[in-house]
Amino acid sequence: MLRFGTDGVRGRAYEELLPDDIVRLAQAAAEVLNPSGPVIIGRDTRESSPDFAAALAAGFSVVGVPTIDLGVAPTPAVAWAAARNRSPGAMVSASHNPWHDNGVKLFGPEGLKLDNESQAALESTLDDSDRRTVTALGAPPRTSDGSKLLQDYQDAVADTVDFDGRGLSVVVDAAHGSATTVVPGPLQAHGVTVTVINSSPSGRNINYRCGSTRPETVAKAVRRQKADLGLAFDGDADRVLAVDHTGELVDGDQIIAICAADRHQQGRLPGDTVVVTVMTNLGFHRAMAQQDINVVTTPVGDRHVWAALQDGDWALGGEQSGHVIFPALATTGDGLVTALQLLDVVARRGLPLRDLAAEAMTKMPQVLHNVAIDPDSIDEQRLSAAAAAAQQELGTGGRVLVRPSGTEPVIRIMVEAETSQIAESIAANVAKAIGT
Repeated sequence: MLRFGTDGVRGRAYEELLPDDIVRLAQAAAEVLNPSGPVIIGRDTRESSPDFAAALAAGFSVVGVPTIDLGVAPTPAVAWAAARNRSPGAMVSASHNPWHDNGVKLFGPEGLKLDNESQAALESTLDDSDRRTVTALGAPPRTSDGSKLLQDYQDAVADTVDFDGRGLSVVVDAAHGSATTVVPGPLQAHGVTVTVINSSPSGRNINYRCGSTRPETVAKAVRRQKADLGLAFDGDADRVLAVDHTGELVDGDQIIAICAADRHQQGRLPGDTVVVTVMTNLGFHRAMAQQDINVVTTPVGDRHVWAALQDGDWALGGEQSGHVIFPALATTGDGLVTALQLLDVVARRGLPLRDLAAEAMTKMPQVLHNVAIDPDSIDEQRLSAAAAAAQQELGTGGRVLVRPSGTEPVIRIMVEAETSQIAESIAANVAKAIGT
């Protein structure tokens, strides 16, 4: 039974998620979204992704809907192409998960991730109908090549900024994923000297000891090459983290803070407001308050950030994980757009990224723990009680957040405190309380 999590449907390929499931999902999506033109399909570099992309094309073909195949492409490229063609899009990816997982993210004809109502309609349609569970090989898809559309996306992204990056040296970690098809072109278009690492996907090495889940990999390369900074994408390139010239991490909170302060100073931050999630560091909130920038907080998930941005007609928001949204430039988190926006500030200000990050905010020590757990066995009362007890112990000197992951079978524990030792101790206590 397919169910939508924080970011589409996801599971272990060929065990929890089968090609026939994807065929059925495509048929349901065709019914709910009612596409007026070809559906845009993209995929990451997982071993199972070609099969799942073919299953999507087959499922749409079964009900008479043609598709355009972007091939290996970033998730935001699918969203961009969907908006440009005014037709839905589907991305085969499990984002930052290991290679053996996979999933599907769906976009409406505006290039937006589906809202709760649309997801519920899809789930209901899947449950209530007897759909053909043909395999991809059983239904030759009506699909066309989308390589020109993918190149148009790269050109459009490059055109979102206008800066002189000559003299800037950058190391890019492509995570053996979707970023391998779009870097280094848009960066080099602005004169940036780019070295790309981890850009040889095997089907099983996506995110493995590299990319945004392991920024220390790009940090080592930056120090070794004496580069100005590094950029680390995740598997489907919808998010990016940075490191400065010393290899110090500059996370999504800091990237947003840098861009918010820069836009605020230029009078380009509508409502003097940014949108972030509950995971955002307290240091970010303190820094924004000092600059008279308002902060709106949403649940985890970039589609929640997008909804708040639209409601307030604001221009910048995102997540600590590196999902950053510039609504005037993209309809979803876009790692490549974010990278260029950050490089624009670095080039224009003429300061090292390290200095810009220090100027933008001071991070409070934050500890993240994951506790593996069967989703069906989650006791919400127990989670709430554990979080409340930890918050009482911590007092007003920090923050505790305990929540089920929307993408993996784990409970995520986040603790912020005045020192990393205090945060670590409290996080360990919470993990013990909910893991027994």
